[in-house]
Amino acid sequence: MPDPAADVAGVVLAGGLGRRMGDGDKCLRPLGGQPLIAHVIARARPQVATLLLNVNDSASAAELSRFGLPIAPDVVTGFAGPLAGILTAMRWAQASAPSCRWLASFAADTPFLPLDLVERLRAAVADDSARDGAAIACAASGGRSHPVIALWPVALADDLEAAVTVENIRKIDAWTARYAVRHVSFAIEAGDDPFFNVNTPQDLTRAAERLTAADRSNACRQKR
Repeated sequence: MPDPAADVAGVVLAGGLGRRMGDGDKCLRPLGGQPLIAHVIARARPQVATLLLNVNDSASAAELSRFGLPIAPDVVTGFAGPLAGILTAMRWAQASAPSCRWLASFAADTPFLPLDLVERLRAAVADDSARDGAAIACAASGGRSHPVIALWPVALADDLEAAVTVENIRKIDAWTARYAVRHVSFAIEAGDDPFFNVNTPQDLTRAAERLTAADRSNACRQKR
């Protein structure tokens, strides 16, 4: 049976400014003994054929080189937001992973991503892609969509570049409104949102507590 992720490249968007977290790269803040982004990479990497890290400056690239993954700075100058990162990853996929027709994007501050995220997003657009090739799958939870965590047809790269560079569009929803978007809802279990994102020091503390609780739960199950 073919691997549903064989034609999916992935990108971790690590170009956010992280103003609410304070100085330094937010994605490199320690969480459970590892940088925050390491948790995202561990969950995203097995779900895609190849994984890229997107940054918006050379300093970030130097720091992230420790993970041994390809790194691509934004192809659009300035801090143009997540659409610039998605565009960058689409262009990278066209050049370096031409067999990948799809791009899965992950936020660098979401350490609890579902392990079946890409599989379910890919399934949501399977029929649509055969018809028009322009369907986008977006993750959702608790009645709220998460536009940064989505599956994109790489074939939309030219359209996206025009939107970002000519039309100066910065909000994801403003661009995706032009296409068919399939929202895929994931359950919030015991109050834990799989798309919880770390924006503040308080969020980082909550994430650490959640990791500790998960470790305790796993330890208890192993003793049974």
